[in-house]
Amino acid sequence: MPEAPLAAIRSLPSWLLGRAAARGRTLVSEALAVEGQKMWHHVVLSAVRELGPVAQADLGRSVQLDPKDLVGVLNDLQSAGLVVREPDPKDRRKNAVSLTGAGARLLKRCERAARTANDELLAPLSAAERDQFMDLLIRISGTES
Repeated sequence: MPEAPLAAIRSLPSWLLGRAAARGRTLVSEALAVEGQKMWHHVVLSAVRELGPVAQADLGRSVQLDPKDLVGVLNDLQSAGLVVREPDPKDRRKNAVSLTGAGARLLKRCERAARTANDELLAPLSAAERDQFMDLLIRISGTES
């Protein structure tokens, strides 16, 4: 007798990973919302801190965000005083994005909130299981360096 479709789907690692990712995104999004931020705002702030000052086009490529969407996120962040866009010293025809002091302080709060949300996501696992799970996720996600 064939397996029930839902049971067959639920046995797929891809389905389970998708469910876990959706739960993780929800937890992190809710935590960031307390700071008045959205997921992409957090991603962009983090990338700007790591790469900045960074050309706007390079920033978009590094976070894999469509240029139109990046402009919207940067407009939000700049109007909140969290980033500045100035002519790129390497090529004055381009904008370079930098984090402001307020942006750095908010990012620290967002990182704490995201870490707490991820701890909640992984709460059912022991510390050793969390380490193993992260190692496995890195291997199958293709993000190994």
